[in-house]
Amino acid sequence: MVDLTFLKQFTKEDPKKMKRYITLYLEVAPKTFDEMLINLKNSDWGQLRINAHSLKPQADFMGIKSLKDELIKIEEAVLMNQFDDMETLYCKALDLSVESERLLKDELEQL
Repeated sequence: MVDLTFLKQFTKEDPKKMKRYITLYLEVAPKTFDEMLINLKNSDWGQLRINAHSLKPQADFMGIKSLKDELIKIEEAVLMNQFDDMETLYCKALDLSVESERLLKDELEQL
């Protein structure tokens, strides 16, 4: 679920740099999902799409392809005005994020 190959290459496997990037992601992702939940509850689709879009490169950077794919689905659903399944898409993305955060915290402990 989490493939840190890119991060390892980018940081030249420097544990200090890896910790910094992982920690940053662990700070940003939960806050972004909190904002997305508010957007969802308020039917603020434009801001939901913006928040999903802003998290997408960070998920990619951490090698969380499944989360990136779900965030793309949220973006596309908003662009196509397909809001019926938005809560399901959000919940799936959130579940992937929570699981990846757990894995990244484990990785932090090993660095």
